[in-house]
Formats: sequence, structure tokens, C-alpha cells
Amino acid sequence: MATFAAAQDAARPLHLVFAEDLSDFTGTLPPDAAAWASAAGFKAAQGELLLLPGDGGVGSAVLGLGAKALAERSRFAVAQAVPRLPAGAWKIATPLDPAAAGEAALAWLLAGYSHTLKSGAEPPKMPSLVPPEGVDAARIAAIAAGECLTRQLINTPSNLLGPAELQAAAEALAAEHGASIEVIEGDTLLERNFPMIHAVGRASDRTPRLIDIRWGGSGPSLTLVGKGIVFDTGGLDLKPSSSMALMKKDMGGAATVLGLAHMIMATGMPVKLRVLLPVAENAVGGSAFRPGDVLTSRAGLTVEINNTDAEGRLVLADALAYGGEESPDLMVSMATLTGAARVAVGPDLAPFYTGSDSFAAALSAAGAEVRDPVWRMPFHAPYETMIEPGIADLDNAPKGGFAGSITAALFLRRFAGGAKDYTHFDIYGWQPSAAPARPLGGAGQGARALFAALPGVLGLDGQDAV
Repeated sequence: MATFAAAQDAARPLHLVFAEDLSDFTGTLPPDAAAWASAAGFKAAQGELLLLPGDGGVGSAVLGLGAKALAERSRFAVAQAVPRLPAGAWKIATPLDPAAAGEAALAWLLAGYSHTLKSGAEPPKMPSLVPPEGVDAARIAAIAAGECLTRQLINTPSNLLGPAELQAAAEALAAEHGASIEVIEGDTLLERNFPMIHAVGRASDRTPRLIDIRWGGSGPSLTLVGKGIVFDTGGLDLKPSSSMALMKKDMGGAATVLGLAHMIMATGMPVKLRVLLPVAENAVGGSAFRPGDVLTSRAGLTVEINNTDAEGRLVLADALAYGGEESPDLMVSMATLTGAARVAVGPDLAPFYTGSDSFAAALSAAGAEVRDPVWRMPFHAPYETMIEPGIADLDNAPKGGFAGSITAALFLRRFAGGAKDYTHFDIYGWQPSAAPARPLGGAGQGARALFAALPGVLGLDGQDAV
């Protein structure tokens, strides 16, 4: 991962230039440098980088931002320069407003993330950045570290990241921040009344479990619940192989929650934090739960199984019921739950559901500010009948194919009633093609927006960190 430089001494300047401003900028350069830029054919196109000579080598650089009218089509533009700059310390020489400076600093750190399992591969030497003036470098570093944790967990193949390995990652995070952790595993899930987590994971030889992390002794209570299906075959309703190709990312909700938890703990947000991760592998075997089964949940509600591939909502239901028993001020679930959400908003937007208009407004504004786009979807009450079958309280996979993300959110809300406020994210957790600061692969969604919105939502503005 790229880092921040300790001081400005010997830091080389990086200039950021829109295409319309290129002639004005080159007019400020020394004649030799201006001639160099002209000879190189530099047009300040979006992502175009020009290295300018200095004493003994590269003295500075210019990154093109393209046309101003198209600037909103992309974000984290500074990240495009990072892997192409020589190693060493750099500083952004172009004046930026506070929001743009924060975005540039985060982009720089995120651009340094890479993932490879090639033998003998060494991480590339990355340039470091002097934090722009006014930027809270420690906070930005915590956000970047949380996002990189999320990416790394999602990118790790399922043979290397099963329930035990995800537990180990949670334990490492808890130890780093002095949090407590409890793990309920295997048949103990039945003894402790988590029947649906057990049912989903019982066919795998890698035992299911519920991970419970607690941190912070005062402040409003916040419970984060993340879906941790380490691999999803679809169960007896087996997925085709093409649909299994990315199922290592089906624990993306748990990975994103852990990344967000790191941000909260690393910055000392004054909350009572609880993290619940229902973890299982949805495998095929003689003990697999079946289409047509009726399961009884922790909450006592019965659920008819019409598709074993709709397993994420089952494990989340038991965890949400458990979390709600302590009546947290806010409970948030995050899950790679439905393909319907991708059809609705594509891979880049993170749809969320909440019954609070004020929370929705705050979250949307925060997402825009920190460049983590989110989109509110409705808890549409008339669709409740779609999740109510004839022989049980609830249906895990309503027929008809309509409103799949909404009906999944309505299903989860039935189990989250103990919380004073509840929000659900139906995320994708994957970057399908490389973009600035976002390489192809695992991606956190919604975490930075939540992290930015939480202080206002929970009434923490003005309170000191713990």
C-alpha cells in the first residue's frame, strides 16, 4: 500500500491540470520545461502523465484531468499518476479545496493496493505523498487501511479463506484494537439457538459459526452485521459454473463490515460497537438443507425454503435477531445479497434501505462527499405479501422474479425489529474493471459513506474520540 511521506523535504511537485487550463499552466513553467511539454505533445487529457526533468532526473510531474465538463464521470483522478511516478516523496502542488484534498489523499493510498498470489512476486515500490494541507492524515490512513482489509479478504480464494480463516482475520482485528471476541461454532449454534446459520453451513466440512466482536464502553450503540458466506455453490439448487466464478466474494458483507469496524476503532469513534458475522459455506452434501424444507429461525418465525441459493438472508436473519435483542440505537446489515440489485443500479452504486428519511438524506450526502456512491431503495410495504407463503411465516425466495432486492430487504427487516433503527445494504463487493484507485477485484461499498455519516446520525458531532 502507498503511504504518506513524513515531511515535505525533497518532495517533488505533482501538478493537476484541466485541459482548458493547459496553456495558462505551461506559461508558468520555465522555458525549458514548457518546451519539453510541447515537444512531448502533452494535452492534459484525462489520466495523461508528463514527467518533467529536473536536476539529476525527474524534477516534477503533471497529471492531466481532461475536460472540466467530464470531471464528474470519474473520481480519484490522482490515483492514475501513482503507479507511474518514480518512488520517493511527492506533494500535490495544485491548490485544492478541503474535499478535493481529502479525495486526492485517499486516492493516493488506495492506488497502492495490489493483490497477487504469484510465486516470488514482490510488492512494487510506491511513491509516497506529503498529506495536503488541512487533511487529517491519520483518519485518511485508517479509512484506506479499512478498505484494503476489505479488498484483501474478498480477493482471497475460498480454499484459502474458509470460516476458520475469516475468524482468524476477525480475531486479528479485535486484538489490534483491544476488542473482545466470541465465536459460536458448529453444533453449539443449535444449542445457542442459531438454527438457520447451522442449516446453511452444515453440509460443509468447514463448520459454520457466528463471530461476535465488541468494542467501546460508552456512547450510542451500533451493531454491524455482515454476511459471511465464504463460498456459495447454491446448495442443492446448484448454481451453473459461470455463476460460481465469483462466489469467493459472497463474504463481501462480512469483509466490508470488518473494514468499517477498523475505521471506527482506529479513529476512536465514541460508540459501543458490536460486529456480528454469520459465517458458513453453502455446500452440497447429504446433510444439506433442501428446497421445500421449513426452518425455524432464532426469532421463532418459520421460513419455507423455495431456493437453497437464497441462503444469505437466512444466516443474516438469525444474526439480526440476536443483535436486536440488545436494542441497539442503530443496526446495519451489509451483504452481497441479490443479483436484482445489480440489475437495478449496476456494480458501482450501493443500494441501501432505511425507514428513516433523515438517515437516508445524511447517508446520501455523505456518500457524495466522500465519493462512495449510494442509492436509497424502498422498504415497499405492499410487497410484504410476496414473502408470505402458504405453509410458513416467510418465504426465502418469492416466485415471479420481481423486486428481488426489495423483497430480500423486507425479509431481513422482519428479524431486525429489536433495533431502534435499521439499515440494510445490498452491495456487490466487486470492481468488474479497473478504475482509478479501484483495481479489478474486491471492493468495499458503503463503508466510507457510513463512516462519514455516523457521527451526525448518532449525535456524535463535537464529541471527543475515545
